[in-house]
Amino acid sequence: MQLFNSTRNYGAIPQALHWLTVMLVAVTWALGVFGDILPKGAARDSGLLVHVTAGNAILIVLVVRLAWRLADPSPPPEATEFATWMGKWQDPAARVAHYVLYALLFAVPVVGILLQFARGDALPLFGIAEIASPWARDRAFAHNVKEVHELLAHALVIVAAMHAAAALIHHWIFRDRTLLRMLPHADK
Repeated sequence: MQLFNSTRNYGAIPQALHWLTVMLVAVTWALGVFGDILPKGAARDSGLLVHVTAGNAILIVLVVRLAWRLADPSPPPEATEFATWMGKWQDPAARVAHYVLYALLFAVPVVGILLQFARGDALPLFGIAEIASPWARDRAFAHNVKEVHELLAHALVIVAAMHAAAALIHHWIFRDRTLLRMLPHADK
């Protein structure tokens, strides 16, 4: 198993961090959107705790991903039919898409933390401890922060879906290795 990136593929650690991020975003978004259909009481409280905990985990995984990316740069893009078709636009477009994803992966949980504090609630830290809200409850401010949090979360899911669609287009239409490079055992 290759832990580090090579010139051809992503290593096991970047792959694991990528797919862990995908899972955390999916769980967090689903609980954020559908958490209100959980029965009131313990089930809804548990859903919110998982939502907040997964959001906190996204921030931690993001920091690890960025640090890892600095220490172990991504493999260079491969020459593909898509690269020929897109010309000089391919690299900047892919780079901008990744920057937007990273920015949203940071912004959504941070705004979620602000929302928790605006509600006057403590921020749970993985069920081990919590950070008390530095502010008194402010319903109007909390409502506005919630709107921004939801808008950014939906934007994150849309951009991530576009990212996934681009990988699938590379795989099925252009028949290159773009998707395979992020999958375990791509050379086998």
